[in-house]
Amino acid sequence: MSSLRFVRVNLRQEANEKAHHTNDYYSSKLVTRRGQPVAIDVTLSRPLQTGDRLTLISEIGSSPSESSNTRAVMPVSRSGSKTKWSATSTSTGSTMAINMNSPSTAIVGEYRLILQIVSGGRTSTHNLGSFFLLFNAWGTEDEVFLNNEAERLEYVQNETGLIFYGSANSQGSRQWDFGQKEEGILEIAFTILNKSLEARKNPLVDLSKRNSALYIARVFSAMVNSNDDNGILRGNWSGNYSNGTSPTAWNGSVPILKKWQASGPVGFGQCWVFAGVLCTVHRALGIPCRVITNYESAHDTTNDLYVDYYVDEDGNPLSESADSVWNFHVWNEIWCIRLDLGPTYNGWQVVDATPQEPSEGVFCLGPTAVTAVKEGEVDLPFDTTFVAGEVNADRVTWVRRRDGSRTKISTDPKSVGKFISTKAVGAFRREDVTDNYKYPEGSAKNQEVFEKARAKLTKPHTMAMGRSAMARFASPAAREATAPEPNLTGSFVLGEQREVGEDLSLIMKLKNTANDSQEVKVKLTVNAILYTKAPMAEIMKQDLTISLGPNQEKDIPLTVTYADYRDAITADNMIQWIAVCDDKNGGHLLFDAVVTMKNPPISIRISGYPTVNKPITVDVIFSNPLGEDVSRSTLTVEGSGLLHAPLPITIPPLKPNQRSKTQFDIIPYRPGQRCLYVDFSSKQFSDVKGHTTVNVAPA
Repeated sequence: MSSLRFVRVNLRQEANEKAHHTNDYYSSKLVTRRGQPVAIDVTLSRPLQTGDRLTLISEIGSSPSESSNTRAVMPVSRSGSKTKWSATSTSTGSTMAINMNSPSTAIVGEYRLILQIVSGGRTSTHNLGSFFLLFNAWGTEDEVFLNNEAERLEYVQNETGLIFYGSANSQGSRQWDFGQKEEGILEIAFTILNKSLEARKNPLVDLSKRNSALYIARVFSAMVNSNDDNGILRGNWSGNYSNGTSPTAWNGSVPILKKWQASGPVGFGQCWVFAGVLCTVHRALGIPCRVITNYESAHDTTNDLYVDYYVDEDGNPLSESADSVWNFHVWNEIWCIRLDLGPTYNGWQVVDATPQEPSEGVFCLGPTAVTAVKEGEVDLPFDTTFVAGEVNADRVTWVRRRDGSRTKISTDPKSVGKFISTKAVGAFRREDVTDNYKYPEGSAKNQEVFEKARAKLTKPHTMAMGRSAMARFASPAAREATAPEPNLTGSFVLGEQREVGEDLSLIMKLKNTANDSQEVKVKLTVNAILYTKAPMAEIMKQDLTISLGPNQEKDIPLTVTYADYRDAITADNMIQWIAVCDDKNGGHLLFDAVVTMKNPPISIRISGYPTVNKPITVDVIFSNPLGEDVSRSTLTVEGSGLLHAPLPITIPPLKPNQRSKTQFDIIPYRPGQRCLYVDFSSKQFSDVKGHTTVNVAPA
């Protein structure tokens, strides 16, 4: 009897990837999901005979061992297992069809597959290649299982996202190219894990923990910012991006991840950029993930659920407190069960890569159970207090007088955490998820949860777990230096959203709530701001005296011209109006509004029938709406499956009202529904965005 010899292997990549929902990955290697059989064909020199034994061995990492679950030895037999690595076959010929199964708790990563043959007293080993093993949202035993196909398609498979921005009264959205299945992105996602602080401290322990989506999510949230570990993105909120790329210029994650792989930390990111990249790497590994926008998002640096806001007598923000309320903040949620907390907290978990505050000494956040936030369980890991503050803190406004004294003029329990938003499943529209995070504002249940959370924060053991001491709980009297209740109300009423280049008008409403007449002194300030509400340039300052009769309400029209804000407005296109009002009895009223200006439109036209590996022609059309030349213009074009790298195009100067038409060809390289993104930037306009869907047919 001749010894049994190995001839060849067929990993059946096309069939396996179709069964594992991974056939869209642009990879030469087999991509699979754990807890699901992988069918391979092994051809031998002859059929098996008595005394012949076949064993499959899977290995991951540089020092694989069975004790660390990084090596699995699978004798090929007729019966398998769903709870551990196993290999089964009922074949009798020289080509054996083998089903290899991994447990639903297997470590994710790139495995080596080895065949061991024992025949005629000799043992030989053969390298069958390598394959990727990912989380399995289709697997009922997997911790990331989603029991809804539409949600699996959205939160794992979809490569095009919708990220919301703007302000609570001026919401907007931008599409984002996640590109998690693009060439090289899966490899980069695992490289991120390999370069993490945890991997550097103890590679074997780190690798053994990569069976947990919660563990990987926390590592990713630390590595997507560069603060501690040479991670992917450097944050910048200065308004000066001259030595990098403006955060508003990015259209997707793929160029950022590839640039990091080539040369280290990339400049620059802000919250939606961090969230876009964090979503990409989670979806690449099969962890269901979505992007969340919270309007009027609090940054509570003292973790006491109070956010102090200081202004001077003219309404200018002061830096006396590190607390702040951003116009919006963007983070992520992953879907996972919580074996550490119990089934009550299964489901969506907050993770955030924006480096705001350190968590256990590292700039990361989460995973935080959304249910724990809603129920005020702020003593649960991780960072639940901070997320609760973002969505449900009380805003306390103080005026610092010229003599150095300070006066509390209001406590607002309802203005933080507005219109918490995400992309709807299967549609490019907003889904409101505010109710996931808190009970309705003003309700008894919301107040009950708030008080429960505050009570937990005053306990000594909780204070020790927090990021800083709860100073204001120790001295509540400091909060009671309160101004008299003003005898007036006020608000700004915004008109139709205006484009950059147009004058901006709104109405200031003031109402006297007293039964006698009074004169109200108003200090009006208009600033160009970043989305964090940090003022960058003053546009206008004006003192007004408004006479109001008993219970009278007046509308005061206000305008800033394009000439007023032209040289002040930032890439965020945001203008803040602040009114500080003093009534005759010493009462103080402060109210504000943030206006987000629109960029002018840009249009994209596709000519031809989009097909893989065949060129199509694209026309991008932009009209200068200004009464001045638009200069230093650049068009950047990109899109997963359509261009392998961003395409920059220089645009000649545009005269007033001149129309520009830029034509170029692209060659799609992946079939399916793709999105083409364009970004037009000039001296006058920052990052005018356009996009169009391109349905690409197979070759």
